[in-house]
Amino acid sequence: MDWRRRVAERFREVNGEHPMTAADDAYVSGQFVALDALCAASGRDPDAVRRLMLDRRLPLPGYLRSDGAEMVPADLFALAERAGGVDALPGWFVAQWADPARGAEEWDTYLSGQYVCLRSVTPESIRRKDELTAAIGAAPAEPDAGSAAWLDRLHALVDELDALEPAFTGYDRLRFGGPTSRDTCVDGMRARYPRRVSAPAGR
Repeated sequence: MDWRRRVAERFREVNGEHPMTAADDAYVSGQFVALDALCAASGRDPDAVRRLMLDRRLPLPGYLRSDGAEMVPADLFALAERAGGVDALPGWFVAQWADPARGAEEWDTYLSGQYVCLRSVTPESIRRKDELTAAIGAAPAEPDAGSAAWLDRLHALVDELDALEPAFTGYDRLRFGGPTSRDTCVDGMRARYPRRVSAPAGR
């Protein structure tokens, strides 16, 4: 069985057919690691890991580089280890949300490999990203919008989201069908509402 080919097919079913440019390849090579290399470094059989991906027990790769390499986060196995093993991971993951239905939705998204919007994918970072993007999106409608205190609060939220999220690449805007959360909630907000410039101290 050609497990690499099957993973590539599943990846394209989830993400669609979009070309990876040289810039995309360079970005993912800097942010992610090839599955074969990660497995070699951790003493795992890459085909066994691919079977776990296809069995919906580990997430799909975040990207397929144009040379076919399956690009995954360096901490791909960290959550399973934290949960007590691959078999325990689904139940543990879903239980991190008070609402089981929401936990099940997040588990499906996690398995898709599309949580490339986070430097480290954990239930805590997923929830915090959701909280931050909601707060940033709602900020312009707050009663004191435009005030100095409001601007400071906004930039604190944006800076925290900036620390959670990587830069993204052009491929992401194709597969997600539009701007990324960094485009709208980090770069866009900083452009619309620049930081306050402190006046020089008097002599």
